[in-house]
Amino acid sequence: MAKTPQNPADYIQPLNMNGLNGRMLHAPATGKADREMLLVYGHHALLERWWGLVESLRDFGSVTMPDLPGFGGMDSFRTIGRTPTIDEYADYLAAFVKMRYRRKRVTVIGISFGFVVATRMLQRYPELTKKVDLVVSMVGFMHKTDFLFTPRRRTQIHVLSRMFSWPAVAWFIRYCCLNTFVIKHIYIRMPAGRRRFLEMDPMTFSTLMDFEVKLWQANDVQTHWRTTSEFLYLDNCGKQIDLPVWHVASKGDHYFDNQIVEQHMRVVFNDYQQGVMDSKAHTPSVLGDKKELSIMIPAKLRKVLRKPVGA
Repeated sequence: MAKTPQNPADYIQPLNMNGLNGRMLHAPATGKADREMLLVYGHHALLERWWGLVESLRDFGSVTMPDLPGFGGMDSFRTIGRTPTIDEYADYLAAFVKMRYRRKRVTVIGISFGFVVATRMLQRYPELTKKVDLVVSMVGFMHKTDFLFTPRRRTQIHVLSRMFSWPAVAWFIRYCCLNTFVIKHIYIRMPAGRRRFLEMDPMTFSTLMDFEVKLWQANDVQTHWRTTSEFLYLDNCGKQIDLPVWHVASKGDHYFDNQIVEQHMRVVFNDYQQGVMDSKAHTPSVLGDKKELSIMIPAKLRKVLRKPVGA
C-alpha cells in the first residue's frame, strides 16, 4: 500500500507542455484500484489547494492533476503568443490526455471551470471519448444562463473583466491590488471574504489568509479575467458527447442554479446522475483536508468509482 505523504509536495513534479512550464501532481492509488483519474482544477487555482480532494480520490485509483496555463504558477498562453480562450485550454488538455493516457482509459473529473474545459475538449476531440469511461462534474457548469446573475449583472461583470484583462490594468491589479497587505486587510471586507471568514477563529483565519495570498499571486491576472469574461457568455450545449456525466452540485452554491445546470447537462451527455454536497459555498474551504473535502464525493458516486473500469 502506498504511503500517504505529509504534504502534496512529495507528489508534485515539473511539467512542460508546448513550451509552457508548470507543475503536475500525480498520486498513486492507496490500494489496488486500477482506475486512472484526471483531475482538472478551476479558477483561483493551485495544486496544493486540492490535496484533500486528491487524498479522497486516491481510495478509488491514481490521480493526476496538471497545471493549466496561467494558473497555479504555470506560464500563461500569452508567453507563447496565444490568447487564453476555452478552445485553447481544450486543445491543451487534449494534448495532455494523448500524452499521458496513450494506452489507458481515464475518468475525467472537472472542478467548476475545469469541467467547462473538459467538456469543450470532448466536443472538439470526439475521438477521445473512447479513452474516457466517465465524466465527473464537481460544481461544473455548461451555459451562461446557469449563473444566478441577472443579464444586466452578467453584462456588467463581463465589461469589467475584459477591462481588467488589459495588460496595463492587469499589471496594476497584480502589484497594487493583490499585494499581501491588500489581500489580508481589504479582501475580508468584500462579499466573498465575508462568506469565507464568518465565525472563524484567529489562528485558522491567519492560516487561511496566508494561503489566499499564495492563491491570488500564483495566477496570471490577465488569464483570470480573460477567462472570466468568456465563461459569462459560455455555451457548451451545441454538441453532444457520447458519455455519461456524474454531477456533484453544491447545496449552498452562490453562483449557479442547479436545476438549470442539470437541464443543460442532460442535453449534452447521454446519461446524467447527480449528488448534492452539503457545502455552504460553491466549494469547501481552501484549507479543507481529506475529511472536509470528502463531501465532494457523495456516497453514490463512491460506489461508481469503486467499480472496476469497464464494468
